[in-house]
Amino acid sequence: MNVTKIAPSILSADFGCLEKEVASVVDAGCDWIHIDVMDGHFVPNITMGPLVVSALRRRFRCTLDVHLMIEKPESMIPSFVEAGADVITIHQEATHHPHRALQMIRSSGLRAGLAINPGTGLDSLPYLVGEMDLLLIMTVNPGFGGQTLIPATVSKVASARRQLVELGRGDVLIEVDGGINEQTIREVYEAGANVFVAGSAVFDHSDRTDAVARLTKALAM
Repeated sequence: MNVTKIAPSILSADFGCLEKEVASVVDAGCDWIHIDVMDGHFVPNITMGPLVVSALRRRFRCTLDVHLMIEKPESMIPSFVEAGADVITIHQEATHHPHRALQMIRSSGLRAGLAINPGTGLDSLPYLVGEMDLLLIMTVNPGFGGQTLIPATVSKVASARRQLVELGRGDVLIEVDGGINEQTIREVYEAGANVFVAGSAVFDHSDRTDAVARLTKALAM
């Protein structure tokens, strides 16, 4: 699969001028925006909800990639569908019924993603792959930005890509989230990732066009 996307995570953006922050990365050529939704229960942080997604939808036409790091995501899926999300990803660890949650997302006409934490294996992949469009492999423990990529997760990406091909679902995107920067992006790309969530690697730089260009260049090396 030749698709590659850099998805800046607004978790690292300045929320005092969020529209300007998102515009800066869209102008830099990014057509995916990653939105981390945290509830303070599944992860030890609280971030944003459907109102932020709705506001961004009114202003931007790019893909809004909503990552639900919340308990019982089924209860909130309809709200994010209505808000204008394009992709909704739920955590396998956050629900007893991931199959049902993925079906809810797809039945709403959106792309469905399944996220797994660094300590979670790929055992359920054969049973859920038929309901997903994206597999998000956390390369750090979720909850906060600016962390360092956990090296062992790179081999998980490679294993996931092999399994997806063997299961006849090589079309499923593999997204990686956590510690993605100029030094790590090529390694996870070679392992089989397509979508690269980058927070501080983009938003910590005043020149967003240059930051995105550096990541793109590192991908091509």
